Amino acid sequence: MLNTKQTIAVIGAGGNTGSAIAKSMGAGNYRLLLFDRTPQQLGSLKDEILEAHPEADIELMDCPHESSWEADIIILAVTRRSEKEIADKIKDVATQKIVISIANPIDEDFSKLTTEPDTSAAEELQQWLPNSKVVKAFNTTFAADFDQPVIDDKQVDAFIAGDDEDALQMVTELVKTAGFNPVVAGKFR
Repeated sequence: MLNTKQTIAVIGAGGNTGSAIAKSMGAGNYRLLLFDRTPQQLGSLKDEILEAHPEADIELMDCPHESSWEADIIILAVTRRSEKEIADKIKDVATQKIVISIANPIDEDFSKLTTEPDTSAAEELQQWLPNSKVVKAFNTTFAADFDQPVIDDKQVDAFIAGDDEDALQMVTELVKTAGFNPVVAGKFR
């Protein structure tokens, strides 16, 4: 059976977690499209990935819309504050695509939640992208964990949640590629 190469857009690839995710995906059979508002951070990231994985298929992008249009899977490695802005930019091209949110709904000083008590950040993102398959993943994983996803001979757990079973299965495979133990926590509701 031939393994089809999936295209993954990492929006926010220049940040700590975004770059860690991109580096870990370099080990898989993926085409990586890397975008960041600060593009100068991406050149060295591409070099690091290719040094570790010379066969990695990587393209630096200059637009989140174009990155998302070409992608099968879109990873929003951005803050909660930036998710709405990015969602507005990619809404028309993210139709029926998996969109992974890593953001936690907390304010800058971690003192309060930024969502209503009866909803989650992923549920809000699903409302902003109603034709996408939103999955929550990597939000309990620190960037440093990607360098060391095994502690005391045990893989670090990475929790996943979402309403679409096929999307959950696909993200489970991504989590495994990143070196973590995927734990499907369930649906949003």
